[in-house]
Amino acid sequence: MSESYYERLVDEDALVAYLSDHLEAVEDYEISRHQEGHSNETLFVTWGDRELVIRRPPPGETADTAHDVLREFRVTDAVADTAVPVPEPVLACEDHDVIGSDFYVMEHLEGSVLREDEPARFAEPEYRERIGEELVDTLASIHGVNYEAVGLGEFGRPAGYTDRQVERWGQQLMWAFEVTADEREVPALYEVGSWLQEHAPESHPHTLVHGDYKLDNVMFGPGEPPALIGVFDWEMATLGDPRADLGWMLSYWRDAKDPEPAIPELTNRFMEREGYSTRRELVARWEAQTGFEFEHERFYRALAVYKLAGLGEMFFRRYLEGNSDDPMYPRMEDRVPALAARAQRIIEGDEPL
Repeated sequence: MSESYYERLVDEDALVAYLSDHLEAVEDYEISRHQEGHSNETLFVTWGDRELVIRRPPPGETADTAHDVLREFRVTDAVADTAVPVPEPVLACEDHDVIGSDFYVMEHLEGSVLREDEPARFAEPEYRERIGEELVDTLASIHGVNYEAVGLGEFGRPAGYTDRQVERWGQQLMWAFEVTADEREVPALYEVGSWLQEHAPESHPHTLVHGDYKLDNVMFGPGEPPALIGVFDWEMATLGDPRADLGWMLSYWRDAKDPEPAIPELTNRFMEREGYSTRRELVARWEAQTGFEFEHERFYRALAVYKLAGLGEMFFRRYLEGNSDDPMYPRMEDRVPALAARAQRIIEGDEPL
């Protein structure tokens, strides 16, 4: 991280003045940037004896892009008094004179995010099983929120959500193909897209959806047994189809019987170990908790992988145009076709739930 980039993220003097006005003035404070890669930027702030987190879009982005942090604050604030565990929201700021963008402040949580491996304290079969149960139970609690009662009745258009997802990600792929097709074609993605259009469910339940719900977007508390204490990264949240959330979560969850992953560099495999729930067990628990059936399961799982392929192809275009130095992006030349093949296996029943 260069100093100039950090200075683009935060004007420390202006932020300190803002926090002093809206919280309390303190003698001791510290501000640092969280290094984990997320689409929005995260800053850690020690403010006296309080530990806070600030979320803001990357420099140069505007609130009408996907980086709408005030939307994140709105949904987090709305569900804070429900069964959904979230960090306590503190402040939201629309005044760009403070740090150059919208931002919001929330309380910092202490615990473990399971990105690369399980914590040693969870390396017992009964604790491993509880990780999956907590993950699914929390997703069910999101889908059980009375969104009208918490003030989110106008948060989205749930009707037609699934059709719009298929259309949107098809458009994202077409944008990427404008450049990437000169390097290599991925005809399987056209076939997957056509199948999804033909098999999109005619109707679906209407619930609050997270939009990016997966194991590394939640935090488990510091003790044991595993207890899920926070759900993060709500920027894709809206009103829509809960089965799309479940399909997305399952696309990241490995079973011991699975073939080699399409993107091994970005795939966590620790849930293949003894004790972890299978995808079928997770689905059965979600159905029992929500009262919904995971109908059209091949559609939802294939849609999730199609979206992953869309992300990968957009990364590949950015690499080809010289707009990224991320070493993963050029690997998408081979990884996206592997994702397309995975989607086809799901559709054909060769990669079962």
